[in-house]
Amino acid sequence: MIPFDVPDEFVHWSPEAEGGVIGGLLVGGAEAFDAVADLLAPDDFHGTLHAAAFAAVQSLVLAGQAVDLVAVYEELRRTGTEADLQRLHEFTHHFVGTRVLRQHAQLVADRAVSRSLQRAADDVRGIAADVATPVADRISQSQARLERVQQVKGKAEPQKVETFVVGFLDRLQQIADGKVQPGIPTQIPALDAMFGGGIKPGKQVIIAARPSIGKSSLAQQICLNVARQGHAAALFSMEMGCAELTDRAVANLGRVALDGIATGKLDPDQWSRVTDAVENVRDLPLFFDEQPAMSLGDIVAKARALKRKHGLKLLAIDYLQLCSSGKSGDSRHHQIEEISRGLKSLAKQLDITIVTLSQLNREVEKRTSGRPVLSDLKESGAIEEDADAVLMLWRHQVLQGGNVIGCAVPKNRQGRVGEFALHFEGAYQRWTESTESLAAPARNNGGSSRFTKGEF
Repeated sequence: MIPFDVPDEFVHWSPEAEGGVIGGLLVGGAEAFDAVADLLAPDDFHGTLHAAAFAAVQSLVLAGQAVDLVAVYEELRRTGTEADLQRLHEFTHHFVGTRVLRQHAQLVADRAVSRSLQRAADDVRGIAADVATPVADRISQSQARLERVQQVKGKAEPQKVETFVVGFLDRLQQIADGKVQPGIPTQIPALDAMFGGGIKPGKQVIIAARPSIGKSSLAQQICLNVARQGHAAALFSMEMGCAELTDRAVANLGRVALDGIATGKLDPDQWSRVTDAVENVRDLPLFFDEQPAMSLGDIVAKARALKRKHGLKLLAIDYLQLCSSGKSGDSRHHQIEEISRGLKSLAKQLDITIVTLSQLNREVEKRTSGRPVLSDLKESGAIEEDADAVLMLWRHQVLQGGNVIGCAVPKNRQGRVGEFALHFEGAYQRWTESTESLAAPARNNGGSSRFTKGEF
């Protein structure tokens, strides 16, 4: 019988399965290792000798050396692990074939996940007991800790490219036939063209501008347009209350001046349009939330609930620099970096699009053109790094009936970069694509967008 180092406390592990895997590797060598390498790592073994022996086999295989009993023994000695040939030889008695070896490896991997889950549960109990930390942050930390539990890896062999080409052609045909949308349209044609058909899940889009340009309003317009197509959208605001957001939504859909809604001074026709707009808003899968200085934990908890209950597709955060970190000892740069990367991770986890608004620094105001660049993003380079696409706004021209807002897209993974013009009717908080040219400040009827070759 093989002597296993079983600790006194109860743990989730199978000494027989671990010994069987090591025995199989000692007998089968590199071929046996290839059969289980996608499932196991040294840390997946609970037995000290088992883990060291697997690491020794792994080192020998990666170095292109032969794997046998003596070679593993010498590798263990080289790394300072106590072992003897007799003990290693006893492992080989348990080898019964490559097929069973794979089953043993799966059992070892399963038990490793079980132990990882136990440790995570212990950590969560500690987090829950930390009453000095806000409840929302404790929930977020607990969720993050559980998500780090190592999942069992499935066997994934390299596949010939023709496998993916077949799927590509099927998907392309479905898009061409109108059976599948390439994305959810923002209903701003130039932007949808740059995004390859619309916003896509798992992506973080940054909308950046100086104050009073209209980035909050543009984000709400995109949320409205997405919700009107039947997709759940949410706007979390740290600047405006839900009542103000509702006023803007009604003004937008009813084409009723916002100041008239604020004062209640409306003529009969405007009252009729307001009533119709209210009925339209009531039926939309659109959600507002107002909370000053939201933490990443607050955002994560609210977004998860919306995803679970309503199938959230789009989340807008207004705006990044108003978020709180809960870590007063960190620099603001590091706090923004943590929040930005947390939002990117959330987009991938929930398979949603997150539109994050961001301030620009004052350097942009020193330029004659007023055009912002990526280095103008305020407080952290991580904002640019974590973003899949960056939209930068500036006021290009003031016209009767609205402003022409320039929109540059200097970064866009899997899409085009360039710039185009938007028309912003502030009275109605309404955004559409503009027919104005950004080539010169003077008004003309040039093309509404200008694309350049960019990232694909």
